[in-house]
Parts: sequence; structure tokens; C-alpha cells
Amino acid sequence: MPLILEPIFTEGGRAAALPLQGLTVLVVEDSRFAAEAIRLMCQRLGARLRRAETLRAAIAHLAMTRPDVVIVDLGLPDGRGEELLRDLAGRAPRPPVILGTSGEPDGREAALQAGADGFLDKPIPGIESFQDAILSRLPGRAPVAMEALPMQDRAALCDDLARAADLLKDDGNAAYVAGFLEGIARSLGDTGLAQIARDIAAGSERLHAIARLDAARACVAAEAGAGWGR
Repeated sequence: MPLILEPIFTEGGRAAALPLQGLTVLVVEDSRFAAEAIRLMCQRLGARLRRAETLRAAIAHLAMTRPDVVIVDLGLPDGRGEELLRDLAGRAPRPPVILGTSGEPDGREAALQAGADGFLDKPIPGIESFQDAILSRLPGRAPVAMEALPMQDRAALCDDLARAADLLKDDGNAAYVAGFLEGIARSLGDTGLAQIARDIAAGSERLHAIARLDAARACVAAEAGAGWGR
């Protein structure tokens, strides 16, 4: 079900319209940590949010609903986000706003070539960058000055790390898990987690990598501030 949000500003005792009020955003994102950051921004800006974790789930959503904004991560469990971007760009009617997102160095160029209207770098610089990327494609809606939001949800991060460790039990998932973790590490600016991702990509022994991920998750759950360890 969509998350329906009410205005949270007041002007003279009256509710003020938010810049994304009445819009539905579909985010196609496999990381709960990344999706939670987008959820917080949508909530603050007044949008309704739907999330799909895979290309298949996104296509199912789009068969039933017509979101105003679609944000597509390029690295997904069942394929590349560029496939969906090309499909969306060729639809009639097409969604008013189609954005790609990724932490990959060539992500912006790949998303735009696939038909995206714009691109969100990971990590998203902030709520104002997020609203500007959407509102620049929606004439008649004006941005609103916003205070910075905390973008780290530790429970969501724990879930992502547990999911990565579970997927890594199957050797066939190693390349995907490496990319998944690299994206999270880039969003956090965490060199330890980035090293785990690189080691997995290079063929590190899976049981050792799983143990390191479990230790990282325990560190986050305990709200330890000393990094990830190795």
C-alpha cells in the first residue's frame, strides 16, 4: 500500500502545500538503506511512496498504477535498471518524471542514454537536490527551502548487510553482492565496507566474507562508532 502523507508545514495556522504534494513516487531500489533515505525525503516533501526491489516487481507495479515519478537504480538483482528506463521512456503515456540513480562512475551517462530525464547520484547530496531533480521536470511547482535530514537508518542498514551475507552463500551471487555492498559503502563513505566489496569481487573466500559482514552488522546493531573492522 502507498504511504499517504499529510502536509507538515503551517502558514498562519493553515496547512501549507508541499512541493511534491499529491505526487506518487515509485522507487525501484534493492537496498532498503537507500530506499529509506528516499522515503524520508518523500515524506518531508509530501509525496506518496511505493517501492519495488526488482525489475519484475516494478513491472507489476506499473501494470496497476501510473506513478508521477519513477526512480530506477541501475544495479538490480534480476537485471540492469537501464532495461526499465528504456521501457519507461518508450511508453505512451510515459511517466512525467523518469530518473536513474546509481553510485557507479558511469551511471549518469548510462541512465541518460537509456532515456532517463535526469540522474540522482548515490549518495543523494540532500533533500534540496532531490526535490530539484523532480521539480525541474514539473512546471508549475516551486521548490521549498528544506532543512537537512538524517539519512542513515541503522535498522535498514542491518537488513541490507544480513541480506548480502545470505545471498553470498550462493557463489553465483558474488558479483551482484559486491556491487550491492559497494553502493552502500559509497553512500556511507565507509572504506572498510568498500574493501569487503572489493574482496568479494576479487573472489575472496565466501565464508570469511560472510563472517565479516555478520561482524559489521553486529557493529551497526550495537551502534558502535569504530568502523567495520576486517
